[in-house]
Amino acid sequence: MSKNHQYFMRSAIEQAVLAEEMGEVPVGAVLVQNDKIIAKAHNQPISQNDPSAHAEIQLLRQAGQKLGNYRLPNSTLYVTLEPCTMCFGAMIHARISRIIFGATDEKTGACGSCQNLATSPCFNHLIKITGGILAPECKELLQQFFQNRRK
Repeated sequence: MSKNHQYFMRSAIEQAVLAEEMGEVPVGAVLVQNDKIIAKAHNQPISQNDPSAHAEIQLLRQAGQKLGNYRLPNSTLYVTLEPCTMCFGAMIHARISRIIFGATDEKTGACGSCQNLATSPCFNHLIKITGGILAPECKELLQQFFQNRRK
């Protein structure tokens, strides 16, 4: 596992912790271009009353504003949880080059767990996918969050 992957995923985990502190599902994301973090974000659907305010969507919005473009080519998106269909679709439109995720999502994961949109012939853009980076830490955050909610 690349030290860069670990470094950037740890930044995404920091964002996930911020989400958890706000009472949100602990998912965090960072966008990287040329080994530099362009944007950071975390889940905010509850606090924003917005079902689309997933970490990845918040991140793409920030990066688009910062770079002045809705296209984000040559970028890598690190996220603590495997993206869902909505987020993957947005990444396709943004022309993200690579997705690197931590924990798999057996219920809604769109990068190989539940379905694999990365190999779908319906898209004219391909995104490279790498999963499992710091997966135990990412999974533990999520499991603890939901265990605490059930108490």
